[in-house]
Amino acid sequence: MDKTGNTTFQFRIEERLLSDFKLACEKNQIKPSEALRSAMKQYVGKNETRVEILDGEMTLKTEMRDEKKFSIAEMYCGPGGIGLAAKKARIEEGNSRFCFKHAWATDYHADTCRTYAKNIFGDENSENVLCSDIRELDLSKLPYADGFLYGFPCNDFSNVGESKGLQGEFGPLYQYGIEYINKNNPKFIFAENVSGISNSNSGFAFKKILSELSEAGEFGYELTTHLYKFEDYGIPQARHRFIVVGFRKDLNQRFKVPAPSRRRKSASDAIMKPPISPGSLNHDYTRQSKQVIERLKHIKPGQNAWTAELPEHLKLNVGGAKLSMIYKRLDPNKPAYTVTGSGGGGTHMYHWDEPRALTNRERARLQTFPDNFEFVGSKESVRRQIGMAVPVDGAKIILESILKCFAGQDYDFIEPNFDIQNILREMK
Repeated sequence: MDKTGNTTFQFRIEERLLSDFKLACEKNQIKPSEALRSAMKQYVGKNETRVEILDGEMTLKTEMRDEKKFSIAEMYCGPGGIGLAAKKARIEEGNSRFCFKHAWATDYHADTCRTYAKNIFGDENSENVLCSDIRELDLSKLPYADGFLYGFPCNDFSNVGESKGLQGEFGPLYQYGIEYINKNNPKFIFAENVSGISNSNSGFAFKKILSELSEAGEFGYELTTHLYKFEDYGIPQARHRFIVVGFRKDLNQRFKVPAPSRRRKSASDAIMKPPISPGSLNHDYTRQSKQVIERLKHIKPGQNAWTAELPEHLKLNVGGAKLSMIYKRLDPNKPAYTVTGSGGGGTHMYHWDEPRALTNRERARLQTFPDNFEFVGSKESVRRQIGMAVPVDGAKIILESILKCFAGQDYDFIEPNFDIQNILREMK
């Protein structure tokens, strides 16, 4: 045993199996030792070992845990923020383990689908991920799942840019989720969207969506709606999102909003602890022009192109609205501002110390993706995927709370900050 408490363990294995194992590890860019440790932890987690003493002799008894798996399906799945959270989510209650099992997912963006398939199903070309415009899919053929999760496209509800709401190209796409729920009656639903949705169409859009979700399916759903400020849950980013969780009404369950930890994590802690290894996945630096480098040198941490004292030749000649994120440098002592997936010059998020934009891996850390999560596609495609995702650790807190509800397990909670009952009364 070494100073860290680790010890060496040796065993025999068929040469062909060992060769296949090493190839699989190389393909997934994981050390064989890490893969073995993970497999052993999973085995121990699925089994309970206890000591029995009979007639003075001690024996070890191993019993399989009762594993309660809830199948889940994702529509508009994105690269896998919610998907990875579900994969990691699990709770123990008595001799039972509660967890999720992915059934299928859909998205229309090819790189996004490949990223999800690679990291969630373990195969970039998995048939469980349907890469198609939802308007062209036969929803009647999508199989049942216990849980239906969807972050319906937020483009037309965002506070950034023109908010067209239900009149936009993407606004009405939530209805395809309603159609799936009406046919399959999943036990629970999980819907996510941007904070701006509550203002879209003068507030009517969100009220209409919530009303239809509450009445969907054969039984309807008991909804809990809350605007989460993920920085209050230890996510190193100020990201505010509405999450709607609903249990089928015949189950007599009501979701309680998990209490925030209030322990904030800074952008520098997320990016620097531990340091990102050179050559890490999706860690390519952006080439900055001399002018951008010079401009950034005049912008202090936390400042942007409008609040910094810039020399005249470095000021931006831009009319109209002045977005606060333009050439904004991170404050190393605070959570980052919101990671976005699109935008032109000056919108790429900027390092607090070095005069450069963040790499995609640094942005992924702010979204709490692990370093071994590989995004597929060009640098701009990856940027888009990261910006569209839900923070993994934030989603995991909510999904584990759903499991606790099914397990009858208590947890700290707060009252939702959105009065869903009053909204539903208004819509009747």
